[in-house]
Amino acid sequence: MSLMEQIVKDLTQAMKAKEQFRLDTLRMVKSALKNQEIDLGHPPSDAEAIKTLSTLVKQRRDAADQYVKGNRQDLADKELNEIKVIEAYLPAALSESEIETAVLKTIDEVGAKSPKDIGNVMKVVMGKFAGKTVDGKVVNAMVKKHLGV
Repeated sequence: MSLMEQIVKDLTQAMKAKEQFRLDTLRMVKSALKNQEIDLGHPPSDAEAIKTLSTLVKQRRDAADQYVKGNRQDLADKELNEIKVIEAYLPAALSESEIETAVLKTIDEVGAKSPKDIGNVMKVVMGKFAGKTVDGKVVNAMVKKHLGV
């Protein structure tokens, strides 16, 4: 079963169970995937759909951060709960130790020595994580930590 089919099936279950929050979130996800299908001209593969879902999660994390800064915890909680629903369809995120191992290995491979090399290291590390769920901010923080920024 493709990711899109699974989302449609779960959307129907949420509708029958009258789970309004989950239903609204899944409708938003389905809409984003439908827009992606229109842009691509064909139904998105699971890898393409995962990329879109990762983008949705990132948008919600950023929005939640902004709401917290604006003292709107109620709206931040809503965004965080949406993240939980969306993440159920994403592969498990990499642990910080896995990310750190990859960052250290890449720094050695690239021969990075200074903060000027952050861009090169980030490009290689994120390329290694293609198709996996990883937060770019976490990777960036690790790279900066190990390059002495």
